[in-house]
Amino acid sequence: MIGLPLKSLMIIIAGTLIGATSAFAQSSSGGESVSMKSLLNRGFEIKAAAPNGSKYVVFLQKDKAAYACEFVTLKTSRCGAINNEAN
Repeated sequence: MIGLPLKSLMIIIAGTLIGATSAFAQSSSGGESVSMKSLLNRGFEIKAAAPNGSKYVVFLQKDKAAYACEFVTLKTSRCGAINNEAN
């Protein structure tokens, strides 16, 4: 299995539910925000989704790279790397 260990994934989800902005801190501090569509086109797979207020955060992974994506609208998402492997 290539996915993140369950314990690691639960820590990521818990951190996102506590403060979703922390998942996007890396992209807002100099990195470039990407869309969920572009990540899916690059071969990333959806591994989990979690509610965050009235929005959802979706976690995507490819090999060791991981992203969290928040839906801004039904058709628009913003994603940020949640580990250094994504850069």
